[in-house]
Amino acid sequence: VQLQASGGGLVQPGGSLTLSCTSSQITLQYYTIGWFRQAPEKAREAIANIASTGGRSDGGTQYIDSVKGRFTVSRDTAKNTVSLQMTSLTPEDTAVYYCAAGPWPSMEGDGYNYWGQGTQVTVSS
Repeated sequence: VQLQASGGGLVQPGGSLTLSCTSSQITLQYYTIGWFRQAPEKAREAIANIASTGGRSDGGTQYIDSVKGRFTVSRDTAKNTVSLQMTSLTPEDTAVYYCAAGPWPSMEGDGYNYWGQGTQVTVSS
């Protein structure tokens, strides 16, 4: 199963960008969708996730402190898409961004079964 992450690009500091994650093979609303990023010469880090909807899951979100208040994860179930809206971007946000699907909310990569190919975000003037 493959996810597709898209929407990356070059943006100036202070700017905004929205990434999208979709799949033609699974229904994303039944999975927790996590967003990760990996900057050059740095380890991959989890930055946010949104829980599945339905059943006992409330579709809640989690964020790491460095993106809290700047990044927002949301779902469009009709389009089978999860978005990561990023605002007030800084050069420190430059990285390859990945989305992943897993069974429950986790800030660990091991908690996810399916991954996208990554999309480059570059914040630079």
